[in-house]
Amino acid sequence: MNVEIAVALIAAGGGIIGSFAGVLTSAKLTTYRIQQLEKKVEKHNTVIERTYKLEETQAVIQEQIKVANHRIADLEVGKE
Repeated sequence: MNVEIAVALIAAGGGIIGSFAGVLTSAKLTTYRIQQLEKKVEKHNTVIERTYKLEETQAVIQEQIKVANHRIADLEVGKE
């Protein structure tokens, strides 16, 4: 009977160790995948910020073009 108890304890210990190793491996994989996703999100956010700045600059340039066109039109009217 002592042998049966020893075998049961060894089997239980092996099961616990195997489960623990599986949980650790899964946690490492999850952490790695989260880090990769964070990198992708950071790249995406950088692109969004740059796009926003470009759109702001474009709006300013378009306004400057409108002002320049009005000035040119005013000068042309003044010549006539």
